[in-house]
Amino acid sequence: MLKLEQVHTHYGAIEALSGVSIEVNKGEIVTLIGSNGAGKTTLMMTVCGSPRASSGRVMFEGQDITRRPTHEIMRLGMAISPEGRRVFPSLTVLDNLKMGAFFGKRDEIEAGVEHVYKLFPRLKQRSTQRAGTMSGGEQQMLAIGRALMSRPRLLLLDEPTLGLAPLVIAQIFDIIRTIRDEGVTVFLVEQNANKALGVADRGYVLETGRVVLADTGANLLANDRIKSAYLGG
Repeated sequence: MLKLEQVHTHYGAIEALSGVSIEVNKGEIVTLIGSNGAGKTTLMMTVCGSPRASSGRVMFEGQDITRRPTHEIMRLGMAISPEGRRVFPSLTVLDNLKMGAFFGKRDEIEAGVEHVYKLFPRLKQRSTQRAGTMSGGEQQMLAIGRALMSRPRLLLLDEPTLGLAPLVIAQIFDIIRTIRDEGVTVFLVEQNANKALGVADRGYVLETGRVVLADTGANLLANDRIKSAYLGG
């Protein structure tokens, strides 16, 4: 479904990604782990076209999207919940969700809202509340819900549990499983390596802009090097 082939990405003269090759197959949860500054968010944003890859190819469902603008990439069936949530604080929950349905018909938007409310009952309870007054966990649920409003086939999640309480983290990962079970492929960037690998079919480890390890989520969880570096063991 998604394939990166020897992708290099630069910020000016600085190379942030160096020959990265990654594949996400339909129906999978694939996670990307790594320390701060490893290039995880840069990789995810390169998939979205901002920044664009300096060289290599980004393929989505057989189409070369390397040079396409972000809005065109999203229209192909991809959506992202970015790092930092980036909800519209002055808008209500409902209006934030509608912002995610940027090319839907009215009945499709209404159906999308109901689907999100089914996944996140708390958002339905807060429908008329301004997003800026919500807790961090509620804002993260809203960010994911907004991304789902465009009915993506591939959902990109960048640090969805950053700064959240353990109970909320568990809820978010339960929702990620549900989203996958409903037929949406998930590509997940996450610093909580233990939880991320526990939910992932496969995982990649990124260090200083390079993929240094790739395996199933279960095998990476059992890997002594990963335990030492990322799992506190």
